[in-house]
Amino acid sequence: MKMKLTSDFKEKLSEGIRSCWTSPSNIALVKYWGKKGHQLPSNPSLSFSLHEAYTITRILATLNTEGQGPLVNFIFEGEKKESFAAKIVDFLKDLTPYFEYLPYVNLSIESGNNFPHSAGIASSASAMSALALSLLTIEQQLSQEQMDESALKQKASFIARLGSGSACRSVYGGYTVWGKTDEFEGSSDEYAIPAGIITGQLFNNIKDTILLVDLHEKKVSSRAGHSLMTGHPYANARYEQANANLSKIKLALMKNDWNLFTEVVENEALSLHAMMMSSKPGYLLMHPNTIRIVELIWQIREQNNLKVCFTIDAGPNIHLLYPDSESEKVIPLIEELKNYCYQGKYISDRIGKGPENKYCK
Repeated sequence: MKMKLTSDFKEKLSEGIRSCWTSPSNIALVKYWGKKGHQLPSNPSLSFSLHEAYTITRILATLNTEGQGPLVNFIFEGEKKESFAAKIVDFLKDLTPYFEYLPYVNLSIESGNNFPHSAGIASSASAMSALALSLLTIEQQLSQEQMDESALKQKASFIARLGSGSACRSVYGGYTVWGKTDEFEGSSDEYAIPAGIITGQLFNNIKDTILLVDLHEKKVSSRAGHSLMTGHPYANARYEQANANLSKIKLALMKNDWNLFTEVVENEALSLHAMMMSSKPGYLLMHPNTIRIVELIWQIREQNNLKVCFTIDAGPNIHLLYPDSESEKVIPLIEELKNYCYQGKYISDRIGKGPENKYCK
């Protein structure tokens, strides 16, 4: 959309344009680890959006007549964050080719999460997807050309990816695929798409109990971890493994096969951390209690014939996955596992329906 300082443009911004979105985090079942080009994945990934863990972002856009914008006032969880604002300004300036109105606005942004920082939940995914959707809503209010929902979500996924790779998956609810693969028609490295498969009953309302082993900021960031995949001696084998696991998990979801699902998801989690340990320099993000929880899950699952498995993102905390139908049976397991969590803390979550456009006050 080519922007001009027309009287209509000025009038729309004279009282300010508001946008507000909540967007969830997501948990990857098949992990992406390693980048190419500008925020493009070295292998495809598959995730599902969470329901309870989300970011809410409110934006007020007003007129910047000098065309030197966007000037940004950023409030995070009630506090002004100058360092965050500077990073967002740099990011927004990079987005000018995609949002040509940005030089002509000032943006007041308020954002916050409903989950604790460093809780093993990808806050950059929820934050960047909420920001992308909010920017698109402002564009739609300024434009005479309206996008349909499919095109809007695709552009939002593209924009979110530029801020945080996994954020492109949070634009959609349910199961989502990011990365070009023959397994999913329409898949792309540049944006995510809904998986578009009919899942078995076990996976329609899957639960995710997030076991909080540690809440401190991790020692090695995901950005740094991705960069260590360049020249990694096992990188190509890992990318082949991820592609093979994507085929398997698609089959598991469609055939209602919990055993195959468990095999793939746990293999992906442990492989991710194996790549970290074998990097140069190598590093550990799992803690001793992470290992204790994994071993207990294996032990108690076998003893009680439970449909339950785990995944781990780039950190020490564990996502315990199970079908809704197993919820009552899993309660004793959670009670046992929380003894190895920080202050016994965990978060109860489940698969979600994706972002929501909220009424702006």
